[in-house]
Amino acid sequence: MIQHCVFLRFKAATQEAEKQAIYEGIAALKDVVPGMLDVKFGPNVSPEGLNGGYLDGFIITFEDAMVRDYYLKHPDHVVVGDRIVKATDGGLSGVLVFDMEI
Repeated sequence: MIQHCVFLRFKAATQEAEKQAIYEGIAALKDVVPGMLDVKFGPNVSPEGLNGGYLDGFIITFEDAMVRDYYLKHPDHVVVGDRIVKATDGGLSGVLVFDMEI
């Protein structure tokens, strides 16, 4: 399995409703990407202060790397990805992606 961890530095002006809409858009991909097993999202709650400014994020569990790769190219993912880039501080520099095989 693959855990696709995405951490976000939203622009200060990004409203909670926009964040929620983005997360719902990601979760909706579960209906169109076979093998996308689970989606979790929300704000960072760590007390350590080591978040590097990434205060929000989501984690998707995929059956395998092939499913993850299909998701990355899926047109609905591209739409949600563009929305994320527009909402994050510095565009792509406001997004950190870390994939881990479990």
